Amino acid sequence: MGNSVVVVGTQWGDEGKGKIVDFLAEDTDIVVRFNGGSNAGHTVKVRDKTFKLHLIPSGVVRKKLVVIGNGVVVDPKVLLEEIQTLKKMGYDPNLIISEKAHVVMDYHRFLDSSIDKKLKIGTTGRGVGPAYSDKAGRTGALRIIDLISDGLENKIERILESKKDELLKFGVVEKVFGEYKLLLLREYKEYAEMIKPYVADTTVLVNQALDNGKKVLFEGAQGVLLDLDHGTYPYVTSSNTCAGGACTGTGVGPNRIKRTIGVSKAYTTRVGEGPFPTELKDRIGEKLREAGNEYGTTTGRPRRCGWIDLVILKYAKMVNGLTELAVTKLDILNGISPLKLCVAYEINGKRIENFPSLSEILAKLKPVYIEMDGWKELDTERILKEGYASLPEQARKYLERIEKEAGVTIKIISFGASREKTIVR
Repeated sequence: MGNSVVVVGTQWGDEGKGKIVDFLAEDTDIVVRFNGGSNAGHTVKVRDKTFKLHLIPSGVVRKKLVVIGNGVVVDPKVLLEEIQTLKKMGYDPNLIISEKAHVVMDYHRFLDSSIDKKLKIGTTGRGVGPAYSDKAGRTGALRIIDLISDGLENKIERILESKKDELLKFGVVEKVFGEYKLLLLREYKEYAEMIKPYVADTTVLVNQALDNGKKVLFEGAQGVLLDLDHGTYPYVTSSNTCAGGACTGTGVGPNRIKRTIGVSKAYTTRVGEGPFPTELKDRIGEKLREAGNEYGTTTGRPRRCGWIDLVILKYAKMVNGLTELAVTKLDILNGISPLKLCVAYEINGKRIENFPSLSEILAKLKPVYIEMDGWKELDTERILKEGYASLPEQARKYLERIEKEAGVTIKIISFGASREKTIVR
């Protein structure tokens, strides 16, 4: 598959990247997560076991070496819980964490929930946004290397003093502030001891692996439309979810990336606030949600569902430099006919074929659809045995129209939650 592959989401996240990474990881040596925090949720189903991962890359289920890169913000509490859960399931992670990754602190979670109550952006409350804010502001953030090094007490003392006014503003009472500092220090010292064996300079590790011909798979979290720079701002996440984030989030040069695979559902979903041009608020939208089990891995929130948006896919191809597509959940469209595909937008009688930057404009657009015949049922056993040609003619035409409009070839097709229900063209 080439020795360096990036997997990214082409919609608003939740496209099934976890399954695709797990599928590809069979033929790889190292899987590296490059962005986001525990606000991401990747689900991998293997026979009777379901793995819900938030920080550890999906390659862990294949028992590969998995790396958390410097672009990730790490909540030690969540990470350690995830490690213990995997161990109980018989998977002791071969895990390495970047010493340069930043730490999500308890106060980041507190501030995340408090701020979102006012701004209503629709965050997960996991502290990811405030952690990235402090990272960029260079004031209230610790790196993993700070956590495991001497002087942690002084660093936490200094940071909390700088954030005291903000914490008091959002509800931390003055008289318990001193006690809070002591509890925080004790808690994070314990985390440091447990995390220390996993920590290394992963920038050197990943580059040396590529130098030695190892196969490296870069796993992204969320999707292009949640990218801090290129998404539906401000209804986005706080990291770069596009393929370029694989370079900055791990420390490898862009010339080392050989393939970029975009993952798209056969329809579209999003969680939280923000515009969604093809959203269906009818029985078809409900059917997609229930048939596709469209509920957030991290929060359990119901996902908003709609027709596939090919304007978005063209945009995703452009900003990620996609070399191919993986389409997931094709089976969820069983029995729906006609199917609609959004090929452009319209506003005030004007046709728009490029994805707009302003969320207010996006909220006013009307999708321009083409209709195609649907199919009754996918014969899963036959498809797995005979491949792409055994798909119903209508399903093949549907996929080929997606290819034509998006300008990128579909190489992987998934039609079920388990890793086995996947074919490669």
